Amino acid sequence: MLSASFFEGNRERLRQLFTGTAPIVLTANGLMQRGGDESYPFHQDSNFWYLTGIDVPDVLLVLDKDKEYLIVPGRSDVREAFDGALDTEAFTRRSGITTVLDEKEGWKQLHARLRRVQHVATLAPPTDYIDAYGMYTNPARRHLIRRMKEANEHLELLDLRMHLARMRMIKQPVELEQLQSAIDITLDTLKEITRPSSIGKYAHEYEIEADLSRGFRRRGASGHAFSPIVASGKRACTLHNFTNNGILAADELAVLDVGAEVEHYAADITRTVALGKPSRRQQLVHEAVLEAQMYAISLLKPGVLIKAYEQQMEAFVGEKLRELGLVKSITSEAVRRYFPHATSHFLGLDTHDVGHYERPLEPGVVITAEPGIYIPEESIGVRIEDDVLITAEGNTVLSAKLPRAL
Repeated sequence: MLSASFFEGNRERLRQLFTGTAPIVLTANGLMQRGGDESYPFHQDSNFWYLTGIDVPDVLLVLDKDKEYLIVPGRSDVREAFDGALDTEAFTRRSGITTVLDEKEGWKQLHARLRRVQHVATLAPPTDYIDAYGMYTNPARRHLIRRMKEANEHLELLDLRMHLARMRMIKQPVELEQLQSAIDITLDTLKEITRPSSIGKYAHEYEIEADLSRGFRRRGASGHAFSPIVASGKRACTLHNFTNNGILAADELAVLDVGAEVEHYAADITRTVALGKPSRRQQLVHEAVLEAQMYAISLLKPGVLIKAYEQQMEAFVGEKLRELGLVKSITSEAVRRYFPHATSHFLGLDTHDVGHYERPLEPGVVITAEPGIYIPEESIGVRIEDDVLITAEGNTVLSAKLPRAL
């Protein structure tokens, strides 16, 4: 488990990066309703966790000059009976923050401070609904801002998202240890499931999902870092096929895009496996994707700009698609029909972690390399993904121990 010194160090780094004198006020996520009086399983705001290590909803963090304190919401007797009482001493042990105030006293102190300042630094809230993803967002940040404006309607907000993105983009040694642990658990579980003597016993995608869950928890992970993707045949051509309810067939390939979570740090590994004897066409598509991934990894090093790198990858995959007879001319439109996603994303506390895509890669960045080719008309989808640490010398593939062969 990460020690309090990790979170204390992160708060100090944020103070140094944010040079203003305005108080910093950040909120934990809130619970989201699942149905009736039941919530979805709680998942903490990654930035809040990065600064506190606290995994409880609705707590506030205040950093004000040389002072820091937590504001903890009250709980009714009924809620304590069902969810348990809050252990404020545990908050101090975990975060290193010695001042923990109840909601009434904490907001009294914060209100008095907000009435005397022009600015407050916080995290800008997302929109209520993200059209691109078709999902509603957690309202905790919006609620915090409304409440702060009640103290001072003229309060101006300073957004800390870029400060924290810069901090989280470069992984510290203790973060890399957690990431490597999550990756190793994922690799060992995938090795167990995809052995020739094992993979043939599964009849449905959800059976593989169940064994992934068992393998992750049995090896010490808290669970899945994201909803696992187990998709075979044509279903593998839907990039985020989370239903995992298809019937497995011996003449198909299956894409397993999964990752364990350890101390909130996410692994993200994809392997494509043959459920029986692969056809020559399936082998050729897999070989093309593997060559594309090897090329991607060869490009990843300090100084690389993601935009230029993705353009190189589009051109390389285009050549592979032409060799496969899928395109005649290599245009972006033609290539993106069969290769519709980016090759890489940052990895860390979130599977698609924060980071500056306009900044050159630096040592300490962890990024994925995951090209794919998807041919719905042939019911073939292939993706291969590994997690890569950028080093001063180039890169290290953190998930290299897992074979990539079909």
